[in-house]
Amino acid sequence: MQKFCSATCRSKAHHQKTKTSNLLPFKQAPKFTSKIEKMSAAGIGNATAGALAADVLKNAFTNNNNKPATKGDILLLRKSFDRYQRILNIPVRPDGMLPYFDMETKFLVYLKPLK
Repeated sequence: MQKFCSATCRSKAHHQKTKTSNLLPFKQAPKFTSKIEKMSAAGIGNATAGALAADVLKNAFTNNNNKPATKGDILLLRKSFDRYQRILNIPVRPDGMLPYFDMETKFLVYLKPLK
């Protein structure tokens, strides 16, 4: 008596039988459920303390020449450039100092050239 209607059905039944039998000896890993962390005052305090400690250490060990310029630093630099105007019709001194007009004090000053 024929057990399967066709060779295709017989092949599918064999694959299905061997597929389930191969999975049985292996233990399936339990599904990992992630824990949803809730915001707490202690967590906020810890994060704040960590950020402050990192900033303090960064400021303590960073040289002033390597710190980033702030907007105030740039405005101060711009103001200093606006204060001194180069005078082109007065010759340079023998020591290399350039003549500038100080817009605040209204006097002639000699400054080192920028390199």
